[in-house]
Amino acid sequence: MTGADRLPHPRDEYPRRLAERIAALARGERRHLALSNARLAVAALFVFLLLFGVFGRRWSAAWAIVPAVAFAGLAIAHALLLSEQERRQRARIFYEHGLARMDGTWLSAGAGGRSEPGPPGRMAHHPYASDLDLFGDGSLFQLLDTARTEVGEQTLGRWLSSPADPDEIRSRQEAVAELRGRLDFREAIAVLAAEAEVGRTDRLIAWASSPPAAFATGVRVLFAACAVVTVALAVAVFADHVAIEWLGGWVFVQSAVAYAWKKPIEGVIAAVGTPENDLLLLVALLERIEREPFTTARLAAIAGALSTGGEPASRTIGRLRGLVSWLDATFNLLFAPVAFVVLLRSQLAIAIDRWHQAHRQGVLDWLRAVGELEALAALATFGYEHPAYPFPEIADGPPILEAAALAHPLLAPEAIVPNDLALGGSHPHVLIVSGSNMSGKSTLLRAVGVNVVLALAGAPVCARSLRLSMLRLGATIRVDDSLQEGHSRFYAEILRIRDVVRAAAEGPVLFLLDEILHGTNSYDRRIGAEAIVQALVRRGGIGLVTTHDLALTELTARLGQAAANVHFEDRLEDGRMVFDYRMRPGVVERSNALALMRAVGIEI
Repeated sequence: MTGADRLPHPRDEYPRRLAERIAALARGERRHLALSNARLAVAALFVFLLLFGVFGRRWSAAWAIVPAVAFAGLAIAHALLLSEQERRQRARIFYEHGLARMDGTWLSAGAGGRSEPGPPGRMAHHPYASDLDLFGDGSLFQLLDTARTEVGEQTLGRWLSSPADPDEIRSRQEAVAELRGRLDFREAIAVLAAEAEVGRTDRLIAWASSPPAAFATGVRVLFAACAVVTVALAVAVFADHVAIEWLGGWVFVQSAVAYAWKKPIEGVIAAVGTPENDLLLLVALLERIEREPFTTARLAAIAGALSTGGEPASRTIGRLRGLVSWLDATFNLLFAPVAFVVLLRSQLAIAIDRWHQAHRQGVLDWLRAVGELEALAALATFGYEHPAYPFPEIADGPPILEAAALAHPLLAPEAIVPNDLALGGSHPHVLIVSGSNMSGKSTLLRAVGVNVVLALAGAPVCARSLRLSMLRLGATIRVDDSLQEGHSRFYAEILRIRDVVRAAAEGPVLFLLDEILHGTNSYDRRIGAEAIVQALVRRGGIGLVTTHDLALTELTARLGQAAANVHFEDRLEDGRMVFDYRMRPGVVERSNALALMRAVGIEI
């Protein structure tokens, strides 16, 4: 029995927890109504006691202090309740989204994360992301993304787009296996940051990476001394010991002194433009991570990185948040005059710069750790919600891929049809996949590719078992012409194939070539396809090639044991096409093109 088998099944646990959160919300709503009514009643009592105490002279107006204190207490309790209700609401959404992901309705239910880790289209030139729907609407990334910070999303996106080495993959698997069972922790991470979108950590990273202004110690002392003199003069003016003109003259002098450092001060203020809410989210994440007792080496190392000089990172970041909060307050219209005369904005800028100078590298390390943990938690959530999904075995040695009951994780559960597959080693190195339109050839290629991406990212896979070696991916599944670049579909395809062949020269490649060279005549297609496949196999590549052209199935005779034919088939029932999406050995025996044309009303 595996650790995943011992965990409560999400089909049982999610509804149970969802019901608990809904019940808690209902109880909280009743308390909310009671507190609202109590506040109204206490406020009315305050007004009554105050009016009759002042104007009626029946009792002392001091009695109004009692309901005033009671009102303040009720207001605090009400604010805490509303905050707790907000957390319960987000927890409710967390479990509703989890159920939607398991039901395959996550996209229509809005249960996925963002479509890409960054600005839309940034992954447009990735060599296989478009072929495998790694990013964009309805993508693998959108399904997996539960991160709450930009750095978490970017880490997850990087893991999906760049295969890790074997030791790194095994390290991630161990961490994901531990987090898989930590549902309370993953819920806590997910419900942070009330009413906040993804935390904008990019600006904090850019600020930490920039050089500090590095004010001299004398400047800090000078500004503090100026503020002390200002306060002393203000007290003296208030006590009628000094004329107010002295205070006005001194403020003018110190303003002239501060002006000499205006440019670096403003530079610091502009650079630390991270909103307080973003720092609040980061502090909350760090505090929650620091409290969690981890056992695996990877997670323990992440937790160990969240400190500096023995002080927790959350406390260190909290000091920065406090400085930024005070800095924001200096722009308040009521507080700004006071802040101006005591040079508070300048002093805060210097304090922020000192913090920056002392902890800039720590910020980068802490954010990197948070990003890793959020990415691991996203993969763990995926694994928990699919308890039958195993971790793949990463094999050493020559190229190999052995899969049992492999399927596409983006399909709805009722639409999944698993298939067994074996490539490399003692198995054929290339499978020529023939079959009718819509029979499942392209879906098979995508299922293989997406599961390899998951495996090389350290995630569980949609299969009964999967064993594979380290492989580079190369695909030509979604290839379009380009009006801007003047490329036909065929020319765009051969450019992509060229890149796959070049990649095979650098290491073992898993190639997924859909409808290879279908944009040219059958004679050139047969000769070209044979040369391409032979070149890929000769360089150690393994893969699948789909085709409608049955002449290409003859490649297996020339490639010998290195190649084999498999196919998908269909049947006509009551005038409509029926597909079972099962891969079978051999060559498909018939096509459905004419039947499909008749089915849509084209006379043949």
